[in-house]
Amino acid sequence: MGVTPIMEFAHKHFRKRYAPNTREIFRRQTLHQFVAAGVAAYNPDKPDRPVNSPGAVYQLTQEMLTLAQTFGTHRWSEALRHFCATRMPLAEQYARARSLKKVPLALASESLALSPGEHSELIKQIVESFGSRFAPGGNLLYVGDTGAKWSYFDRKAFAALNISVDSHGKMPDAVIHLPDRNWLLLCEAVTSHGPVDAKRHEELKRLFAGCDAGLVYVTAFFTRSAMAKHLALIAW
Repeated sequence: MGVTPIMEFAHKHFRKRYAPNTREIFRRQTLHQFVAAGVAAYNPDKPDRPVNSPGAVYQLTQEMLTLAQTFGTHRWSEALRHFCATRMPLAEQYARARSLKKVPLALASESLALSPGEHSELIKQIVESFGSRFAPGGNLLYVGDTGAKWSYFDRKAFAALNISVDSHGKMPDAVIHLPDRNWLLLCEAVTSHGPVDAKRHEELKRLFAGCDAGLVYVTAFFTRSAMAKHLALIAW
């Protein structure tokens, strides 16, 4: 069940009304904690559903359901002790199931696993396909992710290029440095929105204003037809 249906269920059966604009707070301050404690499972029907998907759903774990069914019986106390003793392993177990669906990304010195989804697949293609063809010898300095924005960040390399970025600034999806030309490639992965239009061009220009390298703005699409939809918006 998704967040909105859960809120509607609470109103119908428990006379507790939640305002529609508190949906994100409800998710972050309640459901996240339920998942972390092994009380609820996140996307059990489709673990590889993208992190920001509107179709995200939650379900009681079988262990929590079994515990709830003992409430009011002589088995409750023992069942509760057993659940509390195993809840962290439960949370880890469900987290591992989701991790298996992540998109692997190989770097020179380590490996990353991005949140599942088309956007992460395109970021992977930027690094592995675009990077190897058009930025050979380049160094990957940053990779963003819908699940954890600062997935990979080479802080020392940023400092060496005189780049000081605000953690609240809207970073591009990937940053690649080409040392032989001293170019910094700022790459945006576009699946449904977000090409480097005039507004985004100015945002990135300000964000990397102190950089000692030349800035190159890259907008990446999966297909030419996808690019055609945004072509008129891309900044000169």
